[in-house]
Amino acid sequence: MPTNLSQSRYNQRGVSSDKSEVHKVVDKMDRGLFPGAFCKVTEDLLTKDESLCNVIHSDGAGTKSILGYLWYRENEDASVFRGIAQDSIVMNLDDLACVGIWDQVVLSSTVNRNARNFPGEALAALIEGTEAFLQTLAENGISIKSGGGETADVGDLTGTVAVDSCAVAVCPREKIIDNARICPGLSIVGLSSCGQATYETFENSGIGSNGLTSARHELLSSHYRDNYPETFDPKTDRQYIYCGPHRMADPLPGSTLTVGQALLSPTRTYLPVVKRIVEELGQNVLGLVHCSGGGQTKCLRFGTRVHHVKDNLFPVPALFKEIQRASGTSDEEMHQVYNMGHRLEVFCLPEAASKVIALAQNFGIDGQVVGRTEESQKADGNNHLTIQRKDVTLRYG
Repeated sequence: MPTNLSQSRYNQRGVSSDKSEVHKVVDKMDRGLFPGAFCKVTEDLLTKDESLCNVIHSDGAGTKSILGYLWYRENEDASVFRGIAQDSIVMNLDDLACVGIWDQVVLSSTVNRNARNFPGEALAALIEGTEAFLQTLAENGISIKSGGGETADVGDLTGTVAVDSCAVAVCPREKIIDNARICPGLSIVGLSSCGQATYETFENSGIGSNGLTSARHELLSSHYRDNYPETFDPKTDRQYIYCGPHRMADPLPGSTLTVGQALLSPTRTYLPVVKRIVEELGQNVLGLVHCSGGGQTKCLRFGTRVHHVKDNLFPVPALFKEIQRASGTSDEEMHQVYNMGHRLEVFCLPEAASKVIALAQNFGIDGQVVGRTEESQKADGNNHLTIQRKDVTLRYG
């Protein structure tokens, strides 16, 4: 992957965009029944039915919960945590969708909080947000059941709050979408991460829940460093802490949203769309990729002997433009950290692409063919990615 000065800034904050050190360990472990799938799929140890499988997935809102905390402290508005609850849930459910699971999922959430800074009213909003979002999903034909959770008062571990979830499902093996089927000759249809879907009550900035450590510090000003020291690691060099030009109430250039609203925009779920696409197109859909950690480079991990070519990406949403302008982050890193305009990719037969786009538009979500898959040009046959934006060519892998 490309390395540059801005990548060094990212690392200086104690985060990694590619998690290479993690993959060095986990990639050597058992990959489950479908080694090429987006999520690990295991034997069904609950019923021991050989026609079924288990999928368990854990993820969370990440440092977006800190943005919620800043908003809460400055505006005395606990309702912001309803969106943080959605962030944590969607980061699990949309990963499960990429293996073909969107119904009969049991969800459990864990909240680690500093009770001094995250009191009962904020916790209540978080719980209410979870139930409200699950109800919205139910109204759109998605059955997710709450299995309870845990609230831990761990002031020594966190200065604010961390919100995580775990989702588990039992699924017929025959229904699993296996990204090992991604091969040369497919269209890549991207589904927009911004705008307003029919099942959303707000305009979405497209940020999702990835790259928020970088986005938070590069956009927000030293006001937050001076007033909220509990929101950052004191070991980080101060030049990398809240070094941006904005307060959360500032208007975001090129947008109807403020900077704070854009950063806190609840992560869009694609479950209702994916369910409809797979039900109607079946085997014409060969793979699904949630462009979460790794942004536009996430696809590199899926398929065999594939050159992923993306030469018709969506226009860059306003929030990502401002992050890059304020920070000087390179194009290479921006596409490696952020979704840059679409957060879900459908790998399908070319003749099915127009139907995928039409189905997404029925939900108020823009879709377009953002690229294609070709034969790998690497001597070792490894996957690689080329992104073309006007006169800029980016290569990964």
